[in-house]
Amino acid sequence: MASGLQIQGDESVLLRVTHSNLKSFSADIRFSLQMTVESVKEKLWRKCGTSVNSMGLQLYDDTNTKISDLTDNSRPFGFYSPLDGYRLHVIDLDPSSVTSGGWLEDTSLVEKYSISEEAYEKRDGTFRKFKGKLTSQNPSTPGNKLGDRCEVEPGEKRGTVKFVGLAENLAPGNWVGVQYDEPLGKHDGMVKGVRYFDCPPLHGAMVRPDKVKVGNYPERDPFEVDEI
Repeated sequence: MASGLQIQGDESVLLRVTHSNLKSFSADIRFSLQMTVESVKEKLWRKCGTSVNSMGLQLYDDTNTKISDLTDNSRPFGFYSPLDGYRLHVIDLDPSSVTSGGWLEDTSLVEKYSISEEAYEKRDGTFRKFKGKLTSQNPSTPGNKLGDRCEVEPGEKRGTVKFVGLAENLAPGNWVGVQYDEPLGKHDGMVKGVRYFDCPPLHGAMVRPDKVKVGNYPERDPFEVDEI
C-alpha cells in the first residue's frame, strides 16, 4: 500500500495509457496522486471515449508486470503507488461500446462520401471557391486546411480541422468538420449516415466557416484547474 506521504501536496505521475479495444491508442498522460480513481476515469473518458461506469483500470510497472486492479473509485490514485513510466491499461467492459469492433480505428469498415476532383471543380458554392473569394477580398484571412488548429464559437471550443466543403445531407453551403479536444461535440464524424471524418465519440462537430478561427490554439489541459 502507498503511504500517506505519497499523496500529500500536488505530486503527480506521468503514465503511458493503453486501451483494450483501441490497439493503436497509446498516450502519455499526467495524473495527480490526489485524484480519486473515479476522477482518473473521467479524465480518461475525455481521451478515449469509454464511459466511467464501463471502465476498468489496471496498473502495470515498467517491466510490464501488473501491480493492481483499480477497483475502488473512491480511493485516491496515490493509494495504488503509481510511478513515472508505469502503464495504466483501460478495459472497456461494455460489449456494445462504441470502441468495440475496431470501427473507430479501421476506417475501411465504414462507407465514406467521396467526389472526384473534376466534379468538385465544376460545382458552384464549394469551399475551395468560397475560400478563394474570401482570400481575394481579404488576403490576410487564413483559409481552413485539414489539420489546422482552430477555435470554434460560441464557447471557445478548441480542436482540429478535419473536413472542409459541402455536406450532402446537411443544409446548403460550406461546412467545416472539427474534432474537438474534449467531448463537446455531437458525433464521431458521421452525420446522418455519412462519414465526413473520423474522431472519438462526442468529439465531432460540423460548423459554418464563420464560426471557426484558425491559428495557434494549443490543446488545453482539462485538469489544470484540478491541480491548482
